Amino acid sequence: MKTVRLHDKEFEIFIDENEINNIISQIANQINDSKIEKPLFLAILNGSFLFAADLIRKINVPDTEISFLKLSSYVGTSSKGSVDELIGLSKNIEGRNVIVLEDIIDTGITLEKIMRLIKKEKVRSIRVATLLFKPNSYQKNFNIDYIGKSIENDFVVGYGLDYNEKGRNLKKIYKLKN
Repeated sequence: MKTVRLHDKEFEIFIDENEINNIISQIANQINDSKIEKPLFLAILNGSFLFAADLIRKINVPDTEISFLKLSSYVGTSSKGSVDELIGLSKNIEGRNVIVLEDIIDTGITLEKIMRLIKKEKVRSIRVATLLFKPNSYQKNFNIDYIGKSIENDFVVGYGLDYNEKGRNLKKIYKLKN
């Protein structure tokens, strides 16, 4: 499919499956080479579930664990400017080396909430890995350690990313047609 229709919007192919796989391999290699000890990957739901699953299978660091945090910051195609914590941390992460897994970082509002939540837990270190990054939208100063691909301020769906909960199952990433 070169285009898909979700609700009232038309989307066109932006990133194919091979490029997604290459991006994830690149991030995995960087993490594997980093010599991080006993990492706890913290995948941010719902969007990062496919990214997290594919990435974690490529990680060969001993004593790797994964956990999940569910947040919500979007309504339709735009950020609502606030973040709701829907499902919080379910385990003690004090003293852990945490790697936050995000599907996309745009304004940084969600990342700010995540950082506040994690820092309260007295972790040893926090790193951030994102599949996609929108540098022209980013408004915060948190370091993003692993960036898969920087993109323009396009609205994208597929591979976990959604438009009002539709499109997460698409194997490719599509961007909104103009």
